[in-house]
Amino acid sequence: MKNRHFDAVIFDLDGVITKTALVHSSAWKKMFDDYLKEREAKKGETFREFTHAGDYLPFVDGKPRYKGVQDFLASRGIDIPFGDPSDTHDMETVCGLGNRKDYAFNEILKRDGVGVYESTVRLINELKSSGIRVGVASSSKNCAPVLEAAGLLHLFETRVDGVVSAELKLKGKPEPDIFTTAADNLGVSYGRTVIVEDAVSGVQAGQKGDFGLVIGVAREENAVELRRNGADVVVEDLEAVTIDSINDWFLHGLEDDKWSVSYHAYEPGKERTREALLTVGNGYFGTRGAMEETTSNQVNNPGTYIAGLYNRLSSKVGDRMIENEDFVNVPNWLPVTFRINDGEWFDFNRTEFLDFHKHLDFRTGVFTRKLIVRDADGKVSEIVSKRIASMADPHVASLQYQVTPLNYSGKITIRTGIDGDIINSNVERYKQLNQQHLKPVTEGIGGDTLWVCVETVQSAIKVAEAACHNVFVNGTPVKVSGRQFKGRSSAFLEYEVGADQGTPVMLDKYVAIFTSKHDDVNDPLAEAK
Repeated sequence: MKNRHFDAVIFDLDGVITKTALVHSSAWKKMFDDYLKEREAKKGETFREFTHAGDYLPFVDGKPRYKGVQDFLASRGIDIPFGDPSDTHDMETVCGLGNRKDYAFNEILKRDGVGVYESTVRLINELKSSGIRVGVASSSKNCAPVLEAAGLLHLFETRVDGVVSAELKLKGKPEPDIFTTAADNLGVSYGRTVIVEDAVSGVQAGQKGDFGLVIGVAREENAVELRRNGADVVVEDLEAVTIDSINDWFLHGLEDDKWSVSYHAYEPGKERTREALLTVGNGYFGTRGAMEETTSNQVNNPGTYIAGLYNRLSSKVGDRMIENEDFVNVPNWLPVTFRINDGEWFDFNRTEFLDFHKHLDFRTGVFTRKLIVRDADGKVSEIVSKRIASMADPHVASLQYQVTPLNYSGKITIRTGIDGDIINSNVERYKQLNQQHLKPVTEGIGGDTLWVCVETVQSAIKVAEAACHNVFVNGTPVKVSGRQFKGRSSAFLEYEVGADQGTPVMLDKYVAIFTSKHDDVNDPLAEAK
């Protein structure tokens, strides 16, 4: 094909080309269940069966056979000798159990034969017809016999499998050795090569090898796990993949990927670091990439900081007074959340995520978040939010927040506001110091506009923020009177609208930020409003 931007595709075997992944899973289950029952009889250990989702996928899938045995046994706290690959399948060693699994696999294969995924075979033939190199890389030592039994062995220019790995002493997945060796055999660069995998360990290997595109095939309802661990694109079947779509990735998607940062899972222990990395800013102010629905807690820490805005405080530490000058966390303009039919407000840390995606584009400065969540009542909602810090006017920020009911209809209430009743709480080791840098000046609401003004307690700098709002249902502007709520240095509006299933409810929020120090104005609140 003309203007081709990639040179080769390397496929995993089980679960991608052939339907042997379930055969492997069955063989692993038979072997481990038999072994665990033996331990129960001999050692009195409680038998707990080997499961596909709980054991095969996280500890075994895609890994070399003996590594899979080791990782599963370690997960159960079982320590046995490694042994030797020549161990017979009745020996209680890692190698013996691995060989017992291989024996079970071959017995099932003889009985049931080899099934193939026709969409994968069709794609392979199309690739070869277009002059694109094709290889197979698998942890399985049965790769060649399986492909031969399926009548597909002739399609691949290179095969790096468990046998080759043992000969060359290659590291197994999640290390990239089998894929890099296959690419080297084909004489292609890693950056112009595609990896196709169905296992988490496989997509991890593809990412570690710095390949141009890693496609995850989610046959086990594991799309989120594949994305989280390094798949650039996830499909349920390769029927969704074409040569043109791969080429488009190398032409556009790869460039987009280089100029952005994305996360595909909510991991509380990493959230504060990711909030920092997803900051939007323009030189005048910066706002951490915290979620709109959160307040400061052990996991989340919303924060907006203005260049050069400091405040000095005295704190008693032990038996003496010390002074600390801090970069001040100013009022939080992010707060937006929602609830369904007067239920509980959406809680970011108490929900089931069906899909999760956060993305910051460094070229446009747009931070986008897309979630699909399910609440305790089974209601599924899509939440999409976008935000920017304006480069055209450094005082301006904007946020768009959209909720779409996916399996229900009802009342959606969106709550939006500015919260100035905050402290500097981001640094754990400073928690013992006085962090109350702001005192209230005024807050208010007028129509669809709300505002908050505070002042730093020592440097006497006024900080004013104002926000105005528009509400849309299915893309059409609607006029809704917002209920007003004011507190200490805070102001909030609540908009109630009815929404049918599949109908998006969207809030546009425009914010202005001014200070008495930076902007040479006597009344920063008037400027912000």
